[in-house]
Amino acid sequence: MKKVLLGLFTLSSFIITSCASDDDTIPTDNNEVIAPATYTFSRDGNSTVSYSGQTTRIQMSEEFISALTDNTKTEISLDAMFAHVEGNADFSNTDLNASNKSIRSKTAASSDFFSANTTDANAIKADFDLWISNQVAEVFPNWTNTATAGNAGNLQEAGGGTTRYLNGKGLEYNQAVSKSLIGALMVDQILNNYLSTSVLDAGSNVADNDAGIVEEGKIYTSMEHKWDEAFGYLYGTDNATNPILNEDSFLNKYLSRVENDTDFAGIASEIYEAFKLGRAVIVAKNYEVRDVQATIIREKISTIIGVRAVYYLQSGKNKLATDKAAAFHDLSEGFGFIYSLQFTRKPGTNEPYLTKTEVDGFISQLLTGNGFWDVTPATLDEISEAISAEFSFTTAQAAN
Repeated sequence: MKKVLLGLFTLSSFIITSCASDDDTIPTDNNEVIAPATYTFSRDGNSTVSYSGQTTRIQMSEEFISALTDNTKTEISLDAMFAHVEGNADFSNTDLNASNKSIRSKTAASSDFFSANTTDANAIKADFDLWISNQVAEVFPNWTNTATAGNAGNLQEAGGGTTRYLNGKGLEYNQAVSKSLIGALMVDQILNNYLSTSVLDAGSNVADNDAGIVEEGKIYTSMEHKWDEAFGYLYGTDNATNPILNEDSFLNKYLSRVENDTDFAGIASEIYEAFKLGRAVIVAKNYEVRDVQATIIREKISTIIGVRAVYYLQSGKNKLATDKAAAFHDLSEGFGFIYSLQFTRKPGTNEPYLTKTEVDGFISQLLTGNGFWDVTPATLDEISEAISAEFSFTTAQAAN
């Protein structure tokens, strides 16, 4: 068990008491709340942790991203994977086919950012639709052609490395989709939906959680479940009681990458501890401390996106002169992480670290003219510095 002092969060005067008789006790002691050693919570001897819908969408996204590099796929089949309809045979996994979940329905769909902003939500979904369409219309027909400035095709990385399949601007649409989904699906749903008071405290959630009233037919309260769903978009294919990381191609993978950078070591533990404590104080009915943990998670997960955006811009810059295929691959990943910046969340605000307008401006800089074929190191440095300036790290730290 790990004791976390509420005084660390300027809440030392608050005394937590557990008042739900049907909850397994979350130990408390005056100015302390004791979170469990692992993300394990139960009621009447049964686990109350549930995030199967998040696991399903991550698994759908894995197969969808893989399909984007299969030049036998049609636009119709790829669209069907992105916007799955229950019962349709869109995936190789029959459980996914039977699901009523879809990737598209939760893309740019958070309560805080998009419930009252359907214009941007629709524009973002349209971007994904266009990237899918263009992969089929531009890249697939030129699969065996050598890519040149202005012409789609393939390029092999130096030394007999991986072959990359590019549009006329050097962009890998599969990478743009994959990395943009990290923001538009995982980050947006965690930071701007399930950890939001607009969702956690919706309707009678607070009163029900105070009284230990569970959802119909379930063993968890609605507030407990919403917190778990946020947890699931990060750890949904991982081991919740002992996260391994790098267990999927999305946020979980890139938390691992940032954790392994010595400049950011410890970020994985900070996020996991905040998730555990936040869930524990929901059981203990302390919503002020819960919201502090949500703030910590927002800052740290946003940092992952910012770091990787700068990392890939710098990595691509360093390869431009010697290995265009490898450089364009890095810049395509950077494109997706830049796109994801609009879904980050500045702590204590209802704003992202970089707005959609700023993100669109960066992307325009990257893709002007012949795109990556024309982009200069100076432009990549300029964008990197603009991103780093919004966070608490330097371009040099992120570039490691």
